[in-house]
Amino acid sequence: MYLSGESILVILLVGLVAGWLAGKIVRGTGFGLIGDIAIGIVGAFIATWLLPRLGISLGVGVVRAIINSTIGAVLLLLIIRLVRGGGRW
Repeated sequence: MYLSGESILVILLVGLVAGWLAGKIVRGTGFGLIGDIAIGIVGAFIATWLLPRLGISLGVGVVRAIINSTIGAVLLLLIIRLVRGGGRW
C-alpha cells in the first residue's frame, strides 16, 4: 500500500478534527494537538471495524471519514471513562 504525503495529511487532519469533536462531546474540551490526533485515528480504526458490522453508513468522502472517526472516538472515550470509573459523567 502506498501512502502519499497528501494522504498522510488527510489522515492527520481527519484524526485532529474527529479527536477534537469527540473531546468536546465527551469532556467539554480537547486533548491537545497530539492527543486529538491520536484519539481520532484510534477512533477511525474502531469505527472502520464496528460501523459496517452494524450496517451504518454515513456521508461520503472526507465528511464520512470525519463522522465515522468521531463516532469511534466518542465510543473510545466513553469506554475509557467507564474502565477508569472516574471523573464527572
